[in-house]
Amino acid sequence: MQVFRGFHHPGIAAQCALTIGNFDGVHRGHQAMLALLLSEARHRGLPTCVLTFEPHPRDFFAKKLGKPELAPARIATLRDKLQELARCGIDQVVVLRFDEALASLPAQDFIQRVLIDGLGTKYVLVGDDFRFGAKRQGDYATLDAAGQRQGFDVARMMSYEVHGLRVSSSAVREALADGDMDGAARLLGRPYAISGHVIHGQKLGRQLAETAPGRGDGFRTLNLKFDHDKPAAHGIFAVRVHGLDGQDRTLGGSGGIVLDGVASLGVRPTVEDAGRVLLEVHALDWPETLAARLGPGEAYGKLVRVELLQKLRDEARFDGLDALTAAIREDVRQARAYFAEPATTHAAVRRQTTRDRI
Repeated sequence: MQVFRGFHHPGIAAQCALTIGNFDGVHRGHQAMLALLLSEARHRGLPTCVLTFEPHPRDFFAKKLGKPELAPARIATLRDKLQELARCGIDQVVVLRFDEALASLPAQDFIQRVLIDGLGTKYVLVGDDFRFGAKRQGDYATLDAAGQRQGFDVARMMSYEVHGLRVSSSAVREALADGDMDGAARLLGRPYAISGHVIHGQKLGRQLAETAPGRGDGFRTLNLKFDHDKPAAHGIFAVRVHGLDGQDRTLGGSGGIVLDGVASLGVRPTVEDAGRVLLEVHALDWPETLAARLGPGEAYGKLVRVELLQKLRDEARFDGLDALTAAIREDVRQARAYFAEPATTHAAVRRQTTRDRI
């Protein structure tokens, strides 16, 4: 899949079958739309294209109005969104910067400058609630009328439901905010996950005493940066880590070591006031096969994917490192108990979502 920042690039397709949206989470409703787009594109002999925006338009308007509370919680980073779009078979993604110029562009100008002149759109598929242009003045009828005048086909897809629930990014955000990881997985069609490169932290975990037998290196963590200050999920989780050895079987790899762990997603209120969002993962066990290949410090820079499987508790501020250490010990105990349960308990949701994935 090719990714372009804007559409003024020589490698961009001259014509395309297009869909437009933020695609935060690439949930099952998005997947259904992308499957339909692929089918229509094949019949027309066109490459598929997704037009998406960064920042999220609601982020832009929240900042403009000085009301950060209006910005939506972010389900996925741009990296994870692009990865899921690639897994859905999309040929190219165009990421447009959402700024004042784009926000003030009238609907008819958006059609002409972006869809026709910029992307060579011959077919466009949108959702039933699609709006576009300055003051959201454009809708499906606007787009359909322009298509009839200017020679491109327009279609819309109605809501996608799972067990009577409309699948939407808002529904995914609500499930994640409630700590309902199984509910989020049903809406996403996969366990909720965050990927990123392992970065250096404060090395604080090495100072915290780990009581597990044979471990004297403290609560060492793999740290990943979450590139938005308002994640949809937050708290302490039982997790699985993929990709430390360069293989991620769930994304098409042939093998791969999977590590069970406990992770914190948030701003670490006990030890830091910077407000940056980090995903800190402590592996419950470090297999000898991985240790032999990955020496101390060699995890830095590795691209890993962390599945958040079960929420254990909310993030909290503790009175000093001793209290934090005691809380982490309890988190580790709960995570070990979670993974000690029969595999069928956790596999039920994964089998369902894999079977239902579009």
